[in-house]
Amino acid sequence: VQLVESGGDSVQAGGSLRLSCAVSGYTYSTYSMGWFRQAPGKEREGVACIDSNGRTLISDSVKGRFTISRDNAKNILYLQMNNLKFEDTAMYYCAAGSRGDYCIIAVGWYNYWGQGTQVTVSS
Repeated sequence: VQLVESGGDSVQAGGSLRLSCAVSGYTYSTYSMGWFRQAPGKEREGVACIDSNGRTLISDSVKGRFTISRDNAKNILYLQMNNLKFEDTAMYYCAAGSRGDYCIIAVGWYNYWGQGTQVTVSS
């Protein structure tokens, strides 16, 4: 299983980015997927997840600003990030779960992880 994130960049506060996660070697459409982030010196935290039916959970810290979506035909997971804030600065990771009927935003629930893509927001 391979997960490859892309789309990270340096932006000013208030800007937008769209992260992508290309998945291979995995029955992508039938499993839940998640986005997580980790800032220097902090624990990895959940951002959002999406199950195989497209139902989503969004962390309160990004609700109303971030949207998670998936393209099952292309095996790609997305994270649209709008109105970025300085505190959104972190390495962002996508992760693949072991079931698809629901998802939760918890690090231990996911089996496979990408290498991450860096998002830096300047104030």
